[in-house]
Amino acid sequence: MFVGDLSDGDLRIAKAISKISIPTAVMLGNHDRGNDGCGNVLRAQLDLLGEKVCSWDLSKWKLDSLSVVGARPCSGGGGFFLTPEVKAVFGQVELNVSVNRIVSAAKSAPGSVPLLILAHSGPVGLGSEASSLCGRDWKLPSMDWGDKDLGLALDQIRKFRIPELVVFGHTHHQLRIGGNRTRKTFARDIWGTSYLNAACVPRRGIDSTGQNLCHFSWIEFTKGSLTHVSHRWFRKDASIAYEEILFPE
Repeated sequence: MFVGDLSDGDLRIAKAISKISIPTAVMLGNHDRGNDGCGNVLRAQLDLLGEKVCSWDLSKWKLDSLSVVGARPCSGGGGFFLTPEVKAVFGQVELNVSVNRIVSAAKSAPGSVPLLILAHSGPVGLGSEASSLCGRDWKLPSMDWGDKDLGLALDQIRKFRIPELVVFGHTHHQLRIGGNRTRKTFARDIWGTSYLNAACVPRRGIDSTGQNLCHFSWIEFTKGSLTHVSHRWFRKDASIAYEEILFPE
């Protein structure tokens, strides 16, 4: 699963993802919109990715053990706002329409397998500190920078089922204000839904020993229940160099 901000509209990334043979679900981020005003770059990425994109829809990723529903594409967080590029491609989508699309997609998911919501920005309600999962850390005062439509959609979805997991990115793990601090990246609410921020930036790097590493947020389900969530840093040979276990604590 991809949580967005693949690039600043570089079509080579979308082409590479389109060739992945295993089940894949993609949510495009605010950087992916292309910033061209007319939506041509965004439209080109959507054409390349095809059914791998799950914006406002139930993913067609052909994995029977897990349902994935996409939230609003290209979100920049901060409540509800559509860029000119998003309007050019998807039309003038109002707040209530976005909410209804997410809820409708969740209703279409089979109830026999876990439901995962894939977003670029997480929902409102996860804290207003800079270090919160969706907290604004680049400008004072800090505040909740989550998506309003996703928060409202989750409220409605809970009336007929409890989503097991919401996965998103956007707000980077490393905080921009306050020194060398990192944000909280996992939470579990009172209803039993878990929230995972996967925005480790940069995703590739070199550790103090000179090893080339690549970060993945890793989740596991066992018999329909979420049993493991972690951040993992892999070596080139696919072995794990470091692991931060988030759930169970």
